[in-house]
Amino acid sequence: MDLQRSLLIGAIAVLSFMLLTKWVDFQDARTSAQHQESTRLSATESQVPDLPSAASAEVAEDLPSMDDAPAPAAVSADPVVINNGRIVQVHTDVLQMAIDLEGGDIIELALPGFPAQLDNPDVPFVLLEQNSNRTYIAQSGLIGANGIDKDGRPTYTSPSSIYKLPDNQNELVVDLQWQDETGVKVTKRFTMTRGEYLLRVDYLVDNATSDRWQANMFGQLKRDSSPAPSASSSGGMGLAPFLGAATTQPDDHFTKFTFSDMAEEPFKATIAGGWIAMIQHYFLSAWIPDAQQNNNYSTRVTSGGFNIAGFTTPPLVLDPGQQGELGAEFYAGPKDQYRLKEISPYLDLSVDYGWLWWIAQPLFWLLTKIHSFVGNWGVAIILLTVLIKAAFFKLSATSYRSMANMRRVQPKMQDIREQYADDKQKQSQAMMELYRKEKINPMGGCLPILVQMPVFIALYWTLMESVELRQAPFILWIKDLSVMDPYFVLPLLMGASMFFMQMLNPPPPDPMQAKIMKWMPVVFTFFFLWFPAGLVLYWVVNNLLSMAQQYVITKQIEKGAAKS
Repeated sequence: MDLQRSLLIGAIAVLSFMLLTKWVDFQDARTSAQHQESTRLSATESQVPDLPSAASAEVAEDLPSMDDAPAPAAVSADPVVINNGRIVQVHTDVLQMAIDLEGGDIIELALPGFPAQLDNPDVPFVLLEQNSNRTYIAQSGLIGANGIDKDGRPTYTSPSSIYKLPDNQNELVVDLQWQDETGVKVTKRFTMTRGEYLLRVDYLVDNATSDRWQANMFGQLKRDSSPAPSASSSGGMGLAPFLGAATTQPDDHFTKFTFSDMAEEPFKATIAGGWIAMIQHYFLSAWIPDAQQNNNYSTRVTSGGFNIAGFTTPPLVLDPGQQGELGAEFYAGPKDQYRLKEISPYLDLSVDYGWLWWIAQPLFWLLTKIHSFVGNWGVAIILLTVLIKAAFFKLSATSYRSMANMRRVQPKMQDIREQYADDKQKQSQAMMELYRKEKINPMGGCLPILVQMPVFIALYWTLMESVELRQAPFILWIKDLSVMDPYFVLPLLMGASMFFMQMLNPPPPDPMQAKIMKWMPVVFTFFFLWFPAGLVLYWVVNNLLSMAQQYVITKQIEKGAAKS
């Protein structure tokens, strides 16, 4: 009994700490979400922050070194205010990008199909951005012997400052031009496709000189350590969505690096094909170079505090008069695991279900199949909960029968405690004899629940990681299943269902345990206040089904005992 008391007190302490942590996370998320809208880049703005000048030494440090190709270096932490004329705006049906002509980097990328806030659908979610509060950009260039980025970022020219995908076309091509006095011409080409978050970045090189030309392409993601704006909808159980870099390796298909990991031990590897990404809740950006070549991958934290994850390709060598090209794909958008799987092997693992992925992935598949029929994610969650409950019906029944039998023999157990109040050893022996005689397993109510816990945790991650549930409505007041219930109806229902389930269970023999158990519904109710509504909906439905099953079993056992 002392062990049970200690476990319960420990559980209360852990839940209290998690509740406090959740409140802090909630306040941080609100601040992050408000910042997302306030820092939105506009083509009409007269000033935007950018990389330092190409003449600056910091720019050279920002580029990968060919002496140690996988390792990008430092960049200035202080952005320079520049004229808006250097920014090229690119709009497709699913992407809104800002490209800096100095370097040709993507310094902002917004997703119009994913509003930043549900109540303001005209403001798109910004995945990439560079301003005084946040840096997260996609850089690319040419380094090596004759690379145009090796001594500073080149300044491209563009015939237009705004490109839009016409309604009658499926492809948009944006060409940035550069040429030096020797006759080398470079076209940096961005190719976007309608409905696609995947684009291509190519370098078309014309070596109109009398000398051999050689360069390597690099692509990298540069990010500070600020929280992800998309994490505003996360919450619960102290399990935060992953934020950091990731890549794939032959012996580890999904290798994650937190920002602290990148600072402590930079990663370097040469991999055939592969990809490298920055991952956050619901969204990611990723470079996917040519799968037919060996690419150098690396991660590092710079002296300026930026986290850099990138790749460098093998060199392109052009003899005098030759033309050639280097290129890579770039993805920036939602973590759609089915589309990501098509793009590159193991990129779909960025939808991170943790070590229970082998349970979570089938659950997600089943959830999407149900949704394809009912058309409502809330209804799909309810039906999925029913199916899971049905799968564990017999196991749950065993647990409830055990608890019902324990409730039935409570008077006899109380008599034993009173008879041997001064002799704990004899009391335990008498209890064990009672369990044997009544054919009761005191652990029978716990073990089935423990068996089901991996499924519950896997389902938690399924609902947490599914971008499909972001801003997905259910009914009435629940307009977004990925955020908390605005009126706390579902958490209160969950707490009430938990209270009534306790009424069906035998009271703990220890008075201290009994007091703690009475407070558990209250503690869990407050804890669930900040849970995403989709997760609370699952728990409510599961509790209601469990309560109904337990009630029926308890009444059956009580009826049978009355007849005997």
